[in-house]
Amino acid sequence: MVEPTLTFKLFQKAVPTNVITGFLGVGKTTAIQQLLKTKPAGERWAVLINEFGKVGIDSQLLQTDGHAEGEVTIREVPGGCMCCAAGLPMKVALNQLIGKAKPDRLLIEPSGLGHPDEVIAVLTGKFYQSVIDLRATLTLVDARHIRDAKYREHETFQQQLQIADLLVANKADMYDQTAVDDLTRYLGELHLQELPVQVTQKAYIEPEWLKPSAKFNHAVWQEQPAILNLNTDEQPIPECGYLAAEQRLTGWYSYGWRFKTEFCFDYRALLEWLKQFQQIRLKAVMLTSEGFVTINQADDDLTIERHHSKFNESRIELITDMPLDAKKMQNQLLYICGINHVDPT
Repeated sequence: MVEPTLTFKLFQKAVPTNVITGFLGVGKTTAIQQLLKTKPAGERWAVLINEFGKVGIDSQLLQTDGHAEGEVTIREVPGGCMCCAAGLPMKVALNQLIGKAKPDRLLIEPSGLGHPDEVIAVLTGKFYQSVIDLRATLTLVDARHIRDAKYREHETFQQQLQIADLLVANKADMYDQTAVDDLTRYLGELHLQELPVQVTQKAYIEPEWLKPSAKFNHAVWQEQPAILNLNTDEQPIPECGYLAAEQRLTGWYSYGWRFKTEFCFDYRALLEWLKQFQQIRLKAVMLTSEGFVTINQADDDLTIERHHSKFNESRIELITDMPLDAKKMQNQLLYICGINHVDPT
């Protein structure tokens, strides 16, 4: 496979780059939203997002935050780990993003189920040595997860801690000091007792945390992951008005839908429908009878917010470690917006 070529004649220095990583639902996108608000006026920033599911939602949220035109450029690689196939999808997206934006700072958000050590391997490889100035890698974590073997024993979760320059214990308003103590003991078990920890809430990150240089200058490829489709162009929604996308990868499943804005979901019926998905990672931007809303569910925490921006479509994605009935869910969603006239339940 031919490696993508890259020429940066306009660059006088390498781009300061930070990786913002963490497991599903820990607040990575919210952290980037907060960081973009701290961007110095006149600076150009770029954001590269990798979502596990095939229906991109994070980039939709970031693009509606009212940044000055041309000062924030966002590129998304949906559908799994962008480091698959020796990092080619990541390189293609990264090259396009840097070439277009010519950023003063680059933020990279890998998938919560991706391979963070391989992201570091791509960024510190010979190909980018004169282009990327890798700064502190921040790993967000919910300290409550340390008590759950599903997280504590997960290889990717451990990798995210091992490659961190700074551990950010987010959602501190939802747990007490005991959870932080559990996190500290767990870091000791991984021989990471020297890893600095900042405790925060609402995914707030101090801009100063981004400045130190990364401690890793390389990473070891552990195994060759599955090769994914490198075409990141979004498929248009067909005439029926909606498009479904699902996949299974490394023991996890994603189910997603995109709907044209002709589909308006009954707000109260949608809230009732969401109750069946407790403990399932869910994100959505939906046009409802009460306007656009953003939905974010991680563990038992469900957040629904009215959104004043207008999106050009509705999107919803569920990620779970167990298979779900996609056809049934689709029929239920259509029923909520009045397309199906027979109750699918």
